[in-house]
Formats: sequence, C-alpha cells, structure tokens
Amino acid sequence: MARSRTSQATPALHTATRVERATVRDAEAIHRLINFWAARGDMLPRTMGETYENLRDFFVVREQGEVVACGALHITWADLAELKSLAVREDRQSAGYGSHIVHACIEEGKALGLARLFALTYRPAFFERLGFEVVDVMTLPRKVWNECYRCPKFPGCNEIALTLELSPAETAG
Repeated sequence: MARSRTSQATPALHTATRVERATVRDAEAIHRLINFWAARGDMLPRTMGETYENLRDFFVVREQGEVVACGALHITWADLAELKSLAVREDRQSAGYGSHIVHACIEEGKALGLARLFALTYRPAFFERLGFEVVDVMTLPRKVWNECYRCPKFPGCNEIALTLELSPAETAG
C-alpha cells in the first residue's frame, strides 16, 4: 500500500492571504499569470476560453483582493487528477504560495477519493519537496492521449512527470 508523503510542513500564509476557490472575477488574472510564465517557456500557454472552461478546477491566493498565485486540480479519470497551471507572481516567488496551492489540491484529491495526482513540470524539485516522485510520462497514458498530443512540443516534450500516491485510508469513499 502506497503512503502519501505530504507531511512536509508548509509555511504559514500572511493573515490577510489564504487559498480560495477561483471565481469568475479571477479568470483574467489567472490567464495573465499563466501566460506570463508561458511566454518565458516555463509552462504551457492557456487561452482565455480554456481558463474559463477549467475555472472550477482552480485555487487562487489573493493579497488584498489581487490574485498572486493559482493552480488547478483537473480530474482525468476515476483514480487520477493532474495538478496543473501552478503559477506564482514573480515578485511573490518563495513565499510559500505555490506549496499552499499544492496542498489545497492534495486535500481536494483526497476528498474526491482519488488514488493518485500527477504534475508535468520543468521544476521537479519543487514537487519532490512536497512528496511527489518522478515517473516515466508513459505511465500516464490517459494524459498523453488526452491533452499532450495537442501541445506544440509533442512528442518532444521535456517536462518531467511526477506523481503523488494518495493513501486509500486518506481518501473519501
């Protein structure tokens, strides 16, 4: 039985800052944040349409009402979800916001009864610190054939695949 390795402590957020579900009013800020990093080659770009279509998957961190970080948990199958579009505003890097969003996604995955989460990233060390393990992307065939084939980098993508096993005892249902 696989165990979740998410016991790593996450720094406390500033009292005026917390992880929340995204709302329609956050869509433009999420889109800008993702595409800022995409323009640098650090993540895949998303259209405004994709942002709205997936808005219910997103968590955000706001500071004084302004979105400074975002990330989404996107269900791909009964046992699997992708942690995707994780982005933190450049001037808020290393403040713990990304870790807090990942933890919110992990808790959501557990509550949904998922067995495993995965992420594709150019920065695997961040996810490894949170308990994820590097895997061969071909162990994620549903992902490869569901979305990756539309990517301009496919099949020569150099993103690293990581997974986090959620313990059955920790998941709902």
